[in-house]
Amino acid sequence: MYQKLIIIGRLGRDPEMRYTPDGTPVTSFSVATDRRWTDANGQQQSRTVWFRVTAWRRLAETCNQYLTKGRLVMVEGEVMEPRVYQSRDGEWRASLDVTANAVKFLGGRGDTGAPGIEEETAGGAGETMDEEEIPF
Repeated sequence: MYQKLIIIGRLGRDPEMRYTPDGTPVTSFSVATDRRWTDANGQQQSRTVWFRVTAWRRLAETCNQYLTKGRLVMVEGEVMEPRVYQSRDGEWRASLDVTANAVKFLGGRGDTGAPGIEEETAGGAGETMDEEEIPF
C-alpha cells in the first residue's frame, strides 16, 4: 500500500528545529491551505485547513534554514494518524500531521511570486524516486 499527499500553502510560523537524542535533525512547521468559494446565496466563503509538517535529516536542516512565516511551499509527504483535541474555545478539532518526503519552496526569497527556486527531498537534493523504481 502507498499514500502520497501534496499540499500547497503558507507557513503559519517560523520552523522549529531540534535534534533527537542520537543527533538526527528534525524540523516542524505548520502549513495553512485556503479554499474560497461562493455559496448558493452569493456569499463569499472560505475554509482554512492546517497541517503540522515534520521534516527529517537534511530536509529538516534545509527547511529550517530557508523557510519563514508566510512563505509559500509545496509539501509532498505521508499523512500520519489524525489527533483529536479540544481548542481553547471548547470546540473539538483534529490535527493533521504530515511527514515530509519533499518540500518545494515556491516564490522568491521575499515571496515575490517568482517561480520555485529550491527543492529538497527526504534523501537530499536531487534524489527523487522515478515511478518505475516503485517496487509494485
